[in-house]
Amino acid sequence: MKTPRFTLFGFRRPCESVLPTLGKLERELMNLAWRSDEISVRDVHRQLGEAVAYTTLMTTLDRLYKKGLLTRRKDGRAFVYAARYSPEELEQGIAQDVIEVLLGRGGEVEPVLACIVDAVSEHDRGLLDELDRLVKEKRRQLQD
Repeated sequence: MKTPRFTLFGFRRPCESVLPTLGKLERELMNLAWRSDEISVRDVHRQLGEAVAYTTLMTTLDRLYKKGLLTRRKDGRAFVYAARYSPEELEQGIAQDVIEVLLGRGGEVEPVLACIVDAVSEHDRGLLDELDRLVKEKRRQLQD
């Protein structure tokens, strides 16, 4: 059954919601963190040139740390930052949160599962086999 597709005011797809909610500089710093093992304010300041103040970079990296997107460790008097999650892990976490909300909303679970199966089959029929394999694998894990 083909379901209608609509967008609610201000609604974005979950995988499109996290990074756009970050500011432009925050997104740029996350991309730098994903490309490097570790970054420091000094490293970022050198890469971006004098376009952004050193203290602005320090504050922005600290915000990303407080939001849980970066880890940090002390290196002398400065902090060195690293991405807490890869882009793929971040997207998977968002997907898990959405599924948990849908399944935990107190209503029937079957329509949610049916929508997931429909979406998978509309995207790629071969993914149905992968979904079936994952379900069987999870059943085996739960029996052990």
